[in-house]
Amino acid sequence: MLCPALVELPPPPPDKTGWPWTEQSPQLLDTLPDSSPWPRVSIVTPSYNQGEFIEQTILSVLDQGYPNLEYIIMDGGSTDGTVEIIRGYESHLAYWVSEPDEGQTQAINKGFRRCTGDLVAWQNSDDYYLPGAFEKIANAYEAREADVYFGHKYNVNRDGHIVRPMCYTPYSLRANVYEGSVIANQSAFWRRELFDRLGYLDESLDYAMDYEFFLRLGLNGCRFSLVNGFLGCYRAHEGSKSVYLHDNWPAEHARIDEKHHIKRPAKRINKGLSLLRRTCHYLRQGNFHYACQGLKRRLALGMHATEPTVE
Repeated sequence: MLCPALVELPPPPPDKTGWPWTEQSPQLLDTLPDSSPWPRVSIVTPSYNQGEFIEQTILSVLDQGYPNLEYIIMDGGSTDGTVEIIRGYESHLAYWVSEPDEGQTQAINKGFRRCTGDLVAWQNSDDYYLPGAFEKIANAYEAREADVYFGHKYNVNRDGHIVRPMCYTPYSLRANVYEGSVIANQSAFWRRELFDRLGYLDESLDYAMDYEFFLRLGLNGCRFSLVNGFLGCYRAHEGSKSVYLHDNWPAEHARIDEKHHIKRPAKRINKGLSLLRRTCHYLRQGNFHYACQGLKRRLALGMHATEPTVE
C-alpha cells in the first residue's frame, strides 16, 4: 500500500498542527534506485480505550510517505470513541478489528500473524513514529545484513513535548542481561521470519514482553543493527501501562530469568562494565552531555538492581 497524501486523510482537529497532523514525510519514489521494490514494512497497533492518542499514532504511520506499507490495528473492544477514529482511516488499513482479547500481548501477536512484510514492528496506541522513520529503517535493511534494526527514541509527556532523549548503543547481550531493556519497541523493526525461527511474543507477560522478546533474540545469536537517528516517541501519562511497570517488573523479570536460565555472576562488576561500554560509546560519538547526564542518573539509582529501562 502507498501511504496516502494529506488531502486523502480526515481533516485534523482544529487545535492540531505540525507532525503528523498537518505535515508529512516526503513521498518516496515507488521503487529503490535500482528499480527493486522497497521492503514491505508491516506495523501492528494494539489498542484499548486510547481514543485521546490513537489518531496521532495512526497518522504517524500513514504520513511516512512510504510506498510499501501494511498497517494493522487490533482493538480490544474500546468504548471511548477509538473505534470511530479507526473507521475514519479504514480505507488505508490492511486490516483492523475491534473485539475482546486477552490483553495487549495477545492483540499484538494476532496482528503479527496477519503480517506479510519483510520487516515488522508494533507501535502502541499512545506512542508514535517520527518523520522519515520507515525510510531510515528500509535504507539500513538494504545496506547491511541484520535481523533487528533499531534507533533512538524520545520520551514525551501527555502533550507530546519532549521530556528526555533516549539514545541507545550497539546491541550487547551483556547489557541486555545485566541492565534490562536496551531496545525500545517504539523505534525497533525486525525481520518477520524471526517469528518462524524463534516464536512470537510471550503471552504470559503483560509488561516485559518486549524485553523478553529482544533478550530471546539476543540469546539465539540474532544480529542487531543500530540506526543512528530518532525513530519514535514513548509517551508517559497517567493511563499508560508503564505507570505500573516498576511494581510488576520484578515478578515478570524473575519468570523470564527462569525461562531462559539466566544467571548473573559478578553482577556489580558486569553491570559496571556494561555502563562503562555505553558511556564510552556516547563519548566516541561526541555526545558528552548525554553521557554525563546518564552517569549521574545511574549513580543516583545505584547499580544493584536490574532496571526495566536503560537511560
